Parts: sequence; C-alpha cells; structure tokens
Amino acid sequence: MDTAGGRGARARRGTRPAAPRGRGAKGAARSPSRGRVAGEGSSAIATLRPPRTDAAPARGGRSARRAPAAPELPAGRAAGGAEALPAPRSRAPATRAPAAPRSVAAVPDGAVAAAAARRPPPAADALRLREVLSRLSLPRQDVSEASTLVNTVISHLVQAIRGKDSCFSSIERQSAGSYYERVKISEPNEFDIMLVMPVPRIQLNESDDTGAYYYVSFKRIPKEKSWLKFLEEDGTLSAFKMLQALREIIKQEVKNIKDVEVTVARKKAGSPAITLQIKNPPSEISVDIILTLEAQKSWPPSTQDGLKIEQWLGTKKRRDFRFRSIYLVAKQNKREKVLRGNTWRLSFSHIEKEMINNHGNSKTCCESDGPKCCRKGCLKLLKFLLERLKMKHPKELEKFCSYHVKTAFLHSCVTWPNDTDWHLGNLDHSFQQCLGFFVGCLQKSQLTHFFIPQYNLLSLEDKARHHFLSRKISYELNNGFPIFHENY
Repeated sequence: MDTAGGRGARARRGTRPAAPRGRGAKGAARSPSRGRVAGEGSSAIATLRPPRTDAAPARGGRSARRAPAAPELPAGRAAGGAEALPAPRSRAPATRAPAAPRSVAAVPDGAVAAAAARRPPPAADALRLREVLSRLSLPRQDVSEASTLVNTVISHLVQAIRGKDSCFSSIERQSAGSYYERVKISEPNEFDIMLVMPVPRIQLNESDDTGAYYYVSFKRIPKEKSWLKFLEEDGTLSAFKMLQALREIIKQEVKNIKDVEVTVARKKAGSPAITLQIKNPPSEISVDIILTLEAQKSWPPSTQDGLKIEQWLGTKKRRDFRFRSIYLVAKQNKREKVLRGNTWRLSFSHIEKEMINNHGNSKTCCESDGPKCCRKGCLKLLKFLLERLKMKHPKELEKFCSYHVKTAFLHSCVTWPNDTDWHLGNLDHSFQQCLGFFVGCLQKSQLTHFFIPQYNLLSLEDKARHHFLSRKISYELNNGFPIFHENY
C-alpha cells in the first residue's frame, strides 16, 4: 500500500506541465529574432518584438503550451483587413523572459484589449509623456494678452452687429472650442466664438439620414419682418443668406476698430465660420465666428440614444443636458444633390464644454482640495499626436480634425467612467486606453457621433485613410512616440 502510494506520489510529482513552457521561455529568450521588429506594416497595425514564450516550440519536438488567450482579443484578422496583434504572452517568470513593450490590438468594440490594459507601462515612458504634456501648457502671460485682445475685438463687433440689423439685435456671444475647454495646446492663437441668436418657434426637417443636418422653417410667420429676407421660396431659413449678411456687417465694422489691425479672411468652402485675423506681433490670432441659432424645443429623435453618460456623469446630468436649448450652426451638407446653402447642423459644443470642464465621476474631481485625474491631459496628448501626424502627412490626413479625437475621448470617458480609471499617476496607461479605442474605430471605419449614434464621423469612402492613420498611431505607440520629439 505504501509502495503503491509512493509510486503514485512520485508519478504525480513527475507530472510537470510547466517544464515545456519554461524551456520554451528560455529558448525564446535566447532567440529574440523570432519576434518581428516593431514598425509599420503595409496593411497591418505595427507589431512588437516580444519573445515568443507562448509560441516557440519546446526542445525535443514537443509543442510549448500556450497561456489561455484573453477573451477580449479577436482571433484572425482585425476589422478593416488589418492583422491583429499576437495573443498576450504566457506568464513565464520575469527572470526567464524580458517584458514586452506595450501594444494596441484591434478590438471589435473599439476598446483596448484587457490584457494590454492591465500591463503596467514602463516608468520611463510615463515620465516622457508627462514632460511632453508640460511643454503643451500655455504660458499665462501669453494667454492673458491674447484673450484680452480677442475680447476687445469681439465686444466691439457684437455691439455693432446688434445695431445694424434688427434680426441680429438679440445676438449673444458664447465661447466655445479648446481654449475655453482648457485643452488648447501649443499657442493661444486660435479662438472659437459662437454668436447665438434666439429664434421663434421653428420646425426641423432632416436633410439626410445622418440625423445631424436639418432644414429650418418657422411654424408661424415671425413678427419681426426682417426675418423674411432670409427665407427661401419654400419657406426654409437660408443659412447662406444669413451668413452673407453677417459677413458684410463684420467686414465693414472691423475698419472702425482702433489700435488693433483686424481683417476678415477669405471664405472657406463649406465652413460655417467667419474667420478674423488679428495682428498680434510677432504672430497673428485667428478667431472663428460661428453663427448659431438657439431654439427652445425638444432635442430631435436622432439624439435619443446618444449622450450615454449615466455611468460617467449620472442620469440626472443627462436629463439636465437634454432639457437645454438646441443649437444649430450654419453648415453646408455636402450630401445634398444640389448645394443651396440652406442647411443647418446640430451643435453640442456648449454641452461638450461643460462635460470636459466638469468631467469627474465624483463632484470633487480636480477641484482644489479634491483628487486629480488625467482626463484633460489625455485629450491634450491625443490632439497633439494628431496635429503632429497631420504636419508630417498633410495629404493623407487632411480629412481628420481634432473633433475626431475629441469624440473618441468622450467615448473613452464613458467606457472607463470612474475617476480611479484616470488617476493622475496613470497618465501613460490612460493615454494608451484612449489610443486603443481610437485605433479600433479607425480599423472599423466607425466612429459614432457622441450625441447622434446613427451619424458615423468616418466616411466609409475613406477606409484607406483610416487604416493609414491607424498604422501611424500604432507605430508611435509601439516605439515610444518619437514624433513628439521631432521638429516640423
């Protein structure tokens, strides 16, 4: 009995499933050439060069045993034809195989793979990102001078516009854009100003299937007869006519501004903005003035399933936002068969600004006596990365803008809603998560509007451009963001 038991015990001790994996890990450590060098593939996301501890054959012809793959990682090829990254490496002891650099995997829902998200980033990379972020901070003196100059010019123009046309008599200024969201990078030389006009009871008719563009008409003939000159024959309110009238007033009035040289830039095709150039030696300040209608009415049905912030900012906050007025900016819908310039696009910039400035899952996040997070830091780095890539590849990336990364960032805030997901000390990890989400969207050519889920911000006609940007971002991520240290 004891002998049999002894043999059974020795037999059980002799069963050592970890041995092949250990030998595989050791062999992999000796032969790093089995992994592919991190870089750009012709059609795939950049690959890493970790030791193949989960794939290298064991000595003696036996196959090494693989660690179970994380269920979040897709098998086969990634969406959009891009090759998915290898499954996570086996859990071999750190002394037997060096840790692999971080990677981005093509995940079906756009979120970064759980295994990659759990992997702690190298401390050196985190330090470098914090250094880059500190360089993006705007000097207070420069900001103060620029904002004072802009305020002087805009205040003058608003007073003049109100007196020139009775339609514009109730116009109000509202600040928008990255400067007022406190996520402006590089220089305080670009500002966005919305000139908001309350309008009487209006009716909205969709101009296409995006749910974002509308024809605007009055439910009743307005008491203010000056509105009539802006109506088309079918009764729709012409964005083109209103923009043209506002532009002419501004062109004449900038001549009367003293002590500051202000000019009106040439109109850009399809742009909803009237752009001012303010001389501020040794540089210029650009101010985009955006004509905006404000309507006291319910949000359109296309927004019903958008703004999914219940887990992030709360159900009450979502309800409060949806009780706000709707904003419409004069924007040409390029999908129209006949471009007549009478379409208006929904705008949520006032809501976006409030969400970004009051971004915490808890009310004390980033307050003077509260815990700090890295959400705004991640958004700044996302904008900076896209800006640098566009400078390096202007033709290939001309259709991308900061609103794409801003939308991906807002979706990331919903995907990871807790303040603990964005701890200030985890900047590198959180930035990787945002990038992983954005790369996933690019690979699928699917980035839904944050407020209008049926509206895809990535046109399916530009898949090649999306995959190009995906590869460039992945290369930067896998190589420590060398573009942050290049000069252009």
